Amino acid sequence: MPEHPVPSSTGAGGDSPRGSRLASIAVASALFMEFVDSTALSTALPRLSLAFDTDPIHLKLALTSYILALAVLAPASGWVADRFGPRRVFMLAMSVFLLGSVLCGFSQSLTQLVIFRTLQGLGGALMTPVGRIIVVSSAPRERLVAALSWFTMPALVGPLVGPPLAGLILGVADWPWIFFINVPVGILGMLAVARFVPPLHQPDPGPFDTRGFVLAAVAITTLIGAAETVGIGLMPLLLQLGLAAVAFSSLGAYVWHALRVERPVLNLRLLRIDTFRASMIGGTLTRMGLGATPFLLPLLFQVGLGWTPVEAGLVTIGGGVGALACKSVAPYIIRRFGFRQTLIFANLASAVLTALPAFFRNSTPIPLIVGVLVVSGFMRSMQFTAINTVAYADIPPDTVSNASTLSVVTMQMALGLGISFGGLMLHLARGAGEAPLTPDRFVLPFIAVGVVSSLAGPLYRRLSPNAGAHIGGRRVG
Repeated sequence: MPEHPVPSSTGAGGDSPRGSRLASIAVASALFMEFVDSTALSTALPRLSLAFDTDPIHLKLALTSYILALAVLAPASGWVADRFGPRRVFMLAMSVFLLGSVLCGFSQSLTQLVIFRTLQGLGGALMTPVGRIIVVSSAPRERLVAALSWFTMPALVGPLVGPPLAGLILGVADWPWIFFINVPVGILGMLAVARFVPPLHQPDPGPFDTRGFVLAAVAITTLIGAAETVGIGLMPLLLQLGLAAVAFSSLGAYVWHALRVERPVLNLRLLRIDTFRASMIGGTLTRMGLGATPFLLPLLFQVGLGWTPVEAGLVTIGGGVGALACKSVAPYIIRRFGFRQTLIFANLASAVLTALPAFFRNSTPIPLIVGVLVVSGFMRSMQFTAINTVAYADIPPDTVSNASTLSVVTMQMALGLGISFGGLMLHLARGAGEAPLTPDRFVLPFIAVGVVSSLAGPLYRRLSPNAGAHIGGRRVG
């Protein structure tokens, strides 16, 4: 049965500023383990390549398998949350994620790791979108920027904690503990959610769109599968072409279906809203850079430059420090300059900074490397704070679940495609014969990712100068 609301006088309700803040922090604390897990695993990829005796580039399967599972199941998350209650679904998702984490730690091969990462992804598929539903539904519109700022905090603190934590673990223990550390963090997060997140009454979702879900799942699976295997010899060319054909035909079939049913599993009609469309399409391009960078940087530092995991983890902290520093000033900048101007500038700066690691060498001063990562993290945080918030500026309250679901699916597909794109560029730069991953091999991948990220700029320019003014606190005119 759907959950029913509790009075906000309990102190945990979402109607008061304090209640919405506590709900956001509780959900964020639970999501923290997800982001620490992802960034820590990226740092450990070179060690895993030795443990499983496999090529480092092939280990991107451990990252994309999680994202693929998340993207496939996420379309159902909005309906499931509305049907059974966001808090109940969120707690169940955390339990599945923790089970997958423990099993990952016991993996004996890359195949087993991919399978158990997929199980983790099934839990994450509900955690992220349902957490966003809880935050957006709990917070008054005038406090949405602040609420989503708290909600996105794990995405900033995770990269700050994950790399040095992975370096420390790999320095004193073995890689399985990267997954085992999730257990105490996850339990604390579940306790926080149970204490501070109120039951929320969601609108009746109606019957589940089974046909749409199947079409979307086939399209997402084959699209990411084709992107993951292209150009690296994991699959015959004919089979890759077949996957691509199935992906685009099923995608076209889903679009035809979604525009003709009343309640599709992914509501594409929301893309008619200018602010939401800019967030989805522009965000997809910028997140491809976000997805590729955590895959490429550890390989550059540890394989290309020969650093230890501890050294690489400590330097990578810079991105998290910059992202965290942005949080205190992001609402002021958005209020002062508006969403449109903030997005245009942040996108251009982020694209340039994303490409700069292409020129990192052992002769590059460490303070300069750290400085680039700090400023890059700051600008990325600025961009994502703006784009994640403006997406909901004009969304009707009764379609928040639909918007959250479509947002998360789009986000995860972009991250997965970014990892695949970064891996493909690295494979092309490497050339035939699996040449060593020397620093010069990373020039093409980082520059290509930066160029793709910059393509979001023209989309942001099409926004109205007053886009999202009513939620950003900026006076119109």
